[in-house]
Amino acid sequence: MATNQSNITLTGLARRFVDDGLLDEAIAKDAFVQASQNRIPLITYLTQNKLADSSKLAFSAAMEFGVSVLDLSSFLPEMMPEKIVDEKLVRKHNALPLFKRGNRLFIAVSDPTNIQALDEIKFNTGLSTDPVLVDDERLREAIDKYLESHDTSMGDLDDTDLEGIETEGGEQEDDEGDVSANEIDDAPIVKYVNKMLLDAIRGGASDVHFEPYEKIYRVRYRTDGMLKEMSRPSIKLAPKISARIKIMAQLDISERRVPQDGRIKMKLSKTKAIDFRVNTLPTLWGEKIVLRILDPSQAKLGIDALGYEEDQKQLYLDALAQPQGMILVTGPTGSGKTVSLYTGLNILNTEDINISTAEDPAEINLEGINQVNVNNRVGLGFAEALRAFLRQDPDVIMVGEIRDLETANIAIKAAQTGHLVLSTLHTNSAPETLTRMMNMGVPAFNIATSVSLIIAQRLGRRLCSACKQPGDVPKDVLLTEGFTQEQIDTGFKLYHPKGCDKCNGGYKGRVGIYEVVKVTDKLASMIMEEASSIQIAKQAEAEGFRNLRQSALMKVIEGVTSLEEANRVTKD
Repeated sequence: MATNQSNITLTGLARRFVDDGLLDEAIAKDAFVQASQNRIPLITYLTQNKLADSSKLAFSAAMEFGVSVLDLSSFLPEMMPEKIVDEKLVRKHNALPLFKRGNRLFIAVSDPTNIQALDEIKFNTGLSTDPVLVDDERLREAIDKYLESHDTSMGDLDDTDLEGIETEGGEQEDDEGDVSANEIDDAPIVKYVNKMLLDAIRGGASDVHFEPYEKIYRVRYRTDGMLKEMSRPSIKLAPKISARIKIMAQLDISERRVPQDGRIKMKLSKTKAIDFRVNTLPTLWGEKIVLRILDPSQAKLGIDALGYEEDQKQLYLDALAQPQGMILVTGPTGSGKTVSLYTGLNILNTEDINISTAEDPAEINLEGINQVNVNNRVGLGFAEALRAFLRQDPDVIMVGEIRDLETANIAIKAAQTGHLVLSTLHTNSAPETLTRMMNMGVPAFNIATSVSLIIAQRLGRRLCSACKQPGDVPKDVLLTEGFTQEQIDTGFKLYHPKGCDKCNGGYKGRVGIYEVVKVTDKLASMIMEEASSIQIAKQAEAEGFRNLRQSALMKVIEGVTSLEEANRVTKD
């Protein structure tokens, strides 16, 4: 940033921050100018731009004004006064009402010089305002939680929350039910649905569940693999909410007897859009609707962000570099198979490679890749799509799932004739994948000569780096859990979840846990001899390939996850 600093004399907080060694003089002057131009408090500018530690800034400001700093973690959003200060003022001034005593309202602020905020809140509430100094970063987080906890009903929604959001959907069908077009397009209903979807995106949820029951209607988010109730609107609104979502997803709102599938594209800005995969299911008390959030950025995280150990990552990259062969990714629903496959496709997606995929359905749109949605109702299944691909001069083929012998045979034929094939199977481990294909009827020789790599995976929750705490576990327990004596002798620390305002019960985000097995000459020989999955697993371990349990324990040793979480996702 080019600013004329020669005529600037630092005073007040800016001078204090320099004197306390929190900022260089030049940086302080530049920040002062930028904050003034952007009309935001200096502390907020410094925190947002990571120019200084927010907690140190708060302490320095407290020393300057002779006041103490309050720890906001001791305040729950539910304890704060509701609807006493307009949400626009809370957002505008970065000021949070903490509690009310008589005619006095105590306001959390990070900038004690922000007199305008106190005056405007005083004018709007008719109460005397007293500032309470807090950490700026914690304040913004607390404001988000406060507004979320006090803002789940449609009557409380503020239009400013949903500005710039557009959704692409179909036209309304003739409605034979008792929900009128005016009710479906009712602004509060539209706003409520948009808010639920937007909050799910902000919170990092993977799925949104709209669920009607006899006496209640609830909305749940699946975040880091765990479901949590987020809202409970009136049961009377169930038909309107259902109809609104179906309109957005180009579904028939008059059809409530059979499941339907659709998609919603929510445009958050000119450059950011999120897709939702929508499924409706007729239940006893109405239609349950589940939306899967399909964020294209998840497929472009890069292989380093997925959680592979270094040797596992190299095995995957080596297999992707081969001109032919088959890479199989296995695991239960929701284990991250799609992201692993898309990550591999992104690595291969260059100008000189022709890539085609058959999916059910295509979850994430990838430019440069020819994606086909299979549709069994019109005779376009995985097998038919594969046959068509082989006449399209392909280099790389991705099959969403190998479900039957016909699809397996065509995929293997492609892998044996100069094509790289990626696909998934629903099995629990890499060795079981090989025996599953034999049980499907695929000749052992074809498996041994076509499959080059198998990845079995699970998703475990990451420990929150802000609050995870070390704990002691007896050595005999560690040995029972599967740690080796060599690992125990290193003296690694085990961490446990605690929970703070930055996470969900001690966890934040998820990490992949992998079993990556290369089909070596010895393993290929065992496959041709139709060895059992147990025999193949023993040989894979002997050759140094870690199974899922061993990989999960590695994540525990590294402090990425807890032993409890490792047990949840990998222990039989």
